[in-house]
Amino acid sequence: MARKPPLIELKFPITKQQFKKIDKAVRKAGYKAAIEWSENITPPRTAKEFAGEAIYVICNSGMSNRIAVPIFEKCILALNNGQSVTTVFGHPGKSRAIDLIWKERKQLLSQYHQTNDLIEFCASLPWIGPITKFHLAKNLGADVAKPDVHLNRLAEKEGLDAQELCDRLAKVTSYRAATVDLILWRACADNIIHSR
Repeated sequence: MARKPPLIELKFPITKQQFKKIDKAVRKAGYKAAIEWSENITPPRTAKEFAGEAIYVICNSGMSNRIAVPIFEKCILALNNGQSVTTVFGHPGKSRAIDLIWKERKQLLSQYHQTNDLIEFCASLPWIGPITKFHLAKNLGADVAKPDVHLNRLAEKEGLDAQELCDRLAKVTSYRAATVDLILWRACADNIIHSR
């Protein structure tokens, strides 16, 4: 089956005008709240908020957001009811990691506040890997790009890495680099643009 053509045909390097079109299309597709959240993100204030961000990223790793969000919601409900997530989530590795993060959330929040290297701190958590450490850092307030397959493909077409691409576009748009990442990733995921 042939892939549906993208809504916006890209030319490289991505210009400010092209990015504005992409941004408008992503907002029109229903992601205005996600963009505003990314622009106004604040670090977690409580251990539960910290654990929630880590658990969200773990649930999302390797699966679509559509599938992951209901799993995440079931996990949080189980944890708030004093249960192990193994009662609602059948992935043994992720379940163990989630239970451990929840159990140690107060100590982890303290470590988070003391770290000098948020990316490496995120990488030290169970089930957070070389790509998801950037996802978690973004969700904890760091202004970084997640070098996933879509962002890497777009950046390579400009001879850049994902962070350099997002930093370049952030300078011309006044968005945070993390928000540029979100807009480009969402555009790729929703077939507004193609990263190939």
